[in-house]
Amino acid sequence: MNKFLNKPLQFKIISICIFANVIIFIVNMFLILGINSMSKDMEMIYEDNRSLNELSDSLSAVQDSMTGYLSSKTSDSLEEYYKSAQAYQDMAEKLDDKVTDFSFNRMERNIKYMSYRYLEVVDQTIEAKRGRNVEKYRNYYETATGLYEDISAYITSLNLELFVANSENYVKLSKGYRNFEAVAVTIMTLIMIGNVVIVTSFVSAMIMPLKNLADSADEVAKGNFDADLPEIAYNDEIGIVIGAFNKMVVSIKDYIEKLKESLEKERYMQEKELMMEAHLKDAQLKYLQAQINPHFLFNTLNAGAQLAMMEGADKTYEYVQTVADFFRYNVKNQKTFVTISEEVTLVDNYIQILNVRFSGDIGYEKQVDNRLLECKMPSMILQPIVENAVNHGIREMGDKGMITLKVYREDSNVCICIKDNGKGISQEDIDKILSGDYSPKEQQYDNNGIGMDNVISRLRLFAGERDVVSIVSPGPNMGCEVIIRLPLTRNE
Repeated sequence: MNKFLNKPLQFKIISICIFANVIIFIVNMFLILGINSMSKDMEMIYEDNRSLNELSDSLSAVQDSMTGYLSSKTSDSLEEYYKSAQAYQDMAEKLDDKVTDFSFNRMERNIKYMSYRYLEVVDQTIEAKRGRNVEKYRNYYETATGLYEDISAYITSLNLELFVANSENYVKLSKGYRNFEAVAVTIMTLIMIGNVVIVTSFVSAMIMPLKNLADSADEVAKGNFDADLPEIAYNDEIGIVIGAFNKMVVSIKDYIEKLKESLEKERYMQEKELMMEAHLKDAQLKYLQAQINPHFLFNTLNAGAQLAMMEGADKTYEYVQTVADFFRYNVKNQKTFVTISEEVTLVDNYIQILNVRFSGDIGYEKQVDNRLLECKMPSMILQPIVENAVNHGIREMGDKGMITLKVYREDSNVCICIKDNGKGISQEDIDKILSGDYSPKEQQYDNNGIGMDNVISRLRLFAGERDVVSIVSPGPNMGCEVIIRLPLTRNE
C-alpha cells in the first residue's frame, strides 16, 4: 500500500482508473456471455417448429406444382415441379430416422419415409401424364393426394406436440433468464459500490496531505507563521510541494525576523537624522529671522512705492511694487500647492525685475492656455527654473537672450515648458541633474537658494512619477528646454 502511494501522482490516478474499469469490464464480459448463451437457447427452442413449418410449406409447393402441371402441362410448370420436388427431398433427408422409444422420433421417421413414397408416386403421376396415360396418372394422382394429406396431418400433429413441449421449456428458460438478470444487476451494483469504496479510499489517502497543506497555507496567509506545518506522508508530487512549502515558511519566518531587526535599526537612524535636520532648520530659521524682518521689508518697499508715485515716477513705482509682490510671494506664501496662474505671475514679476536690473536685455514671451491656469502644482517651481536658465544660459548673451514659457495640454497631462536660447547643457550634466547627483562647481551668480534637485524631488512627489521632468539640449549654444508634465488626474 505505502509502496503504491509513494508512486507519482499521475501513475496512481491512472492505476486506480484502470483497476476500476478492468473489474467492470470483466464482470460485464461474463454477464454478456451468459446472456448470449441463454438468448441462443431461447432462439433454438422453436427451431424444430420452424423446420416443420418449412417442411409443410415445401410439401404444399410440391403438391401445387404437380397439380399445376397436370392441368396445364407446360414446360414452366414442369420445371417448377422439379425445383419444388428437389427442395422437399433435401429437407426430408434431414429428418431423423433413428428407431427410439420417443413418440417425436417415431413420427419424424414416419414422415421421412412417407415423404420418399410421396415423391415416388408424384413422379409416377408426372410420367403418366407425359405419356398420355390418363387412367394411370389419375390413380397415381389420387394416391399422391392421399399421401400428401397423411403427411400434412403427421406434420401438423408433430408440430403441435413439439410446440407444447417447447412452450414448457420456454417458460422455464424465461424464468431462468429473469433470475439471471436479477443476479446480474445485483453483481453490477456490488461491483460499483466496491469500486466507489476503493476509489474513495485511494483518493482520500492521496488528497489528505493536500488538504493539510491547504489548511497550513490558509493559516500562513493570515500571518500565522507559527502554524503547524504539514508532514510529508508520501514521496509524490504533493510530498515535494509540501516539503518546498515547509522550507518556504521557515525561510519567510527567518526573513521577517531579520527584517524586523533591520527596520528597528533603520527607524532609529531616521529618527536621529530627522532630529538633526529639525535642529538645523530651526537654527537656519532663527538666522534668517535675525537677518531681516519681513514686515519691515514690505513696509519699507510700500513706503518707497508711495514716494515714487507722489513724485510721478511711474516706472519706479511699478518696479518697487513688482519687487514687493515678488518677495511677498516668496516670504509669505506658506501653501504647499498653488495654481499655475500664481507661478506664471511670479515668473512675470521676476523677469520684470531682471529687465530693470539689466536694462531690458532679457527677451520674454508666453504661450499659455488660459483654461489650464487654475490647475494645481507645487509652489516655487517655475521661478527657480527660469533663474537657472538666466544665470547659466543667457546671462552673458546681452539683448539676444530669450526665455519662452508655454502652458499646454498633451493627452492627459498639463505641460509647462521653459525654453532658452543660451549656451545649452551637456547630456552628462542633464543625467546628473535628473538623478540628483549634480553639484555646481562654483556659484557665479546670486540665486534664491532653491536648486533643481529640490524642484525635481517635489514635482515627483506631487505627480507620483519619476518621469515628471525632462531636460532637452540639442547641443552647445543651441539652448535648453525643461518640460514639466503634471497629470490632470492629480488635479482632479
